[in-house]
Amino acid sequence: MTASTGLDLYTRTARASSARVIGAYSTSFGMASRLLPRDVRTHVADVYALVRVADEIVDGPAEEAGLAVTRKRELVDRLEAETIAAMSSGFSANLVVHAFAVTARETGIDAALVRPFFASMRVDADGVAEFDDAAYRSYIHGSAEVVGSMCLRAFAGEGRGIRLDDELEEGARRLGAAFQKVNFLRDLADDCDRLGRTYLPGVDPARFTDDDKIAVVDEIDADLAVARTAIVRLPPGGRRATAAAAGLFGRLNARLRATPAAELRRRRVSVPRAEKLRILASAAMGRVPA
Repeated sequence: MTASTGLDLYTRTARASSARVIGAYSTSFGMASRLLPRDVRTHVADVYALVRVADEIVDGPAEEAGLAVTRKRELVDRLEAETIAAMSSGFSANLVVHAFAVTARETGIDAALVRPFFASMRVDADGVAEFDDAAYRSYIHGSAEVVGSMCLRAFAGEGRGIRLDDELEEGARRLGAAFQKVNFLRDLADDCDRLGRTYLPGVDPARFTDDDKIAVVDEIDADLAVARTAIVRLPPGGRRATAAAAGLFGRLNARLRATPAAELRRRRVSVPRAEKLRILASAAMGRVPA
């Protein structure tokens, strides 16, 4: 078979599917990713699409379709098995899994990063309602920190003149954690009221206080501060896009800080589009947000 009808075409089609997923589901992350070089943007979209599909199994369409907890768990297990197998073989009949597997093989993403992610997805599929501190930290590691590490491998791929080290790994993990914690605050009402979950340990959503909120936004700011020390070391394309994402979520965290806790139980806070565009423009000029 020629490259126009064989594996090359299949891979390009799979990656086009992943690009559609990030375009449909993410505003802030999708906008920031446009600052990436084309090949890196492709890798990041492949990672994002797999993460999103897994998340939709445990939170979105599968829930709306009325799937039982046991069935959702089966789908998560199957998706993990398909992903690990495709990373080994280089092929999957699932387009999103195939695209991810190709990116994993090209960038050095391995099963040690993939398995913790699916472990956190199983926590959601099982309907765990409350988290203690240890469970909270473990969930964040699997659902967000390892995703940051996956993206780091896309940024620091072969030929980009950068070697992975502890500082870069820590920065990537802390940036992923910051994004997740922001979403915990933004989605407080939906997580509690629709999904029956309370991710924040020791917090009663029905009595969510400003002190509760400040503790989380302070933690997010600390995560972002560590991430910024790593962002400045990334290659220019990755640095601009990651700085944009950090800037967008940093601004969102500032809005969360300024929003009364009681209001967070009623509405989802967002950053106006004009403000997002200013942050993107600043990052495109090479500025890392303070």
